Amino acid sequence: MNLEQLKKELAELSDETKKAIAEIKSVDALRSLETKTVGKAGPIGSLLGKIREFSPEERGAVGQTVNLAKKELVAMFAAAMAGIKSVAADAEASKASDYDPTLPGTAVRIGCAHPVTQVQWQVEEVFQRLGFLIETGPEMETEYYNFEALNIPALHPARDMQDTFWLENNMVLRTHTSPVQVHAMQRHGAPLRVLAPGRCFRYETIDASHENTFHQVEGLMIDKHISIANLIAMMKLLLQEVFHRDLKVRLRPGYFPFVEPGFELDMSCAICGGSGCATCKQSGWIEILPCGMVHPSVLRYGGIDPEKYTGFAFGLGLTRLAMMKYGVKDIRGLNGGDMRSLVPASRLAGPVILEKAEAVKGGSSC
Repeated sequence: MNLEQLKKELAELSDETKKAIAEIKSVDALRSLETKTVGKAGPIGSLLGKIREFSPEERGAVGQTVNLAKKELVAMFAAAMAGIKSVAADAEASKASDYDPTLPGTAVRIGCAHPVTQVQWQVEEVFQRLGFLIETGPEMETEYYNFEALNIPALHPARDMQDTFWLENNMVLRTHTSPVQVHAMQRHGAPLRVLAPGRCFRYETIDASHENTFHQVEGLMIDKHISIANLIAMMKLLLQEVFHRDLKVRLRPGYFPFVEPGFELDMSCAICGGSGCATCKQSGWIEILPCGMVHPSVLRYGGIDPEKYTGFAFGLGLTRLAMMKYGVKDIRGLNGGDMRSLVPASRLAGPVILEKAEAVKGGSSC
């Protein structure tokens, strides 16, 4: 290569670089091209490395030619960089001029209520429409209200079934929200319609459908001439309102010390469609709603005359109900702190719930 060929090659490099720069719109892409062109590994660096191939007399002129071409290319990149930055600055300025500080800000999505909480709100809304009071009570209860006032005296086998957590102050962590019903009877008398939601505790063997801490809601209706027909109608209405469809249910006899007669209301497992799975223990059915007519002894403990009034009571596991409604296969997904379980299915898609009233109206959203 002689000096004339070198000048020709540099001129071609300059033309190619101009065309490439014209296509570039971002700072990063321009910097990348500059490094490839005038960097040590680029064509300019390669030509500087070939100076030693020329004769001593030509090396000075060759070096000046290459360095001059390099300066021109660097100046070309600098001008292009200034142009790109100027365009970006103009765009930012245009944005700033379009900003109106009097307009409302962007709403911040802060999350949604837990699925169990959403189900609780839905159940509460159904019964509030029917005239029920919403009552709460202490999670730490006396033995009297948790057992004796519910017709479960000392040494009764039902106490063993509930495997209670006893505390050092001789009180218990409530095993159901039924004590709230006794408190409500003593406070309000009859007639009475009351709903008692809350957290309960039992020493359970943990599996796909059982936990030692769970949420429950219990209902109590006391008036003259209340019958089993009222109970069945109310339970069907509740499940239809929560699931928004007719459900396959069955009623079978069940023993509970505080009701007589007592029933177990089961629903077809929503996880497997009734074919059998780990959640329903391969039976195809989920025990969802123990219920029955209030035992006369419980009415007496509550200060109500069983000769004048009758009533029904029911208990509904909110955690289990949320599993059925949203297709959660394992109760530990709702209680174990795994944030992914808070959006169990596409049915939770929708607007974010920030207020209880919105959850009641719009169903579950996340």
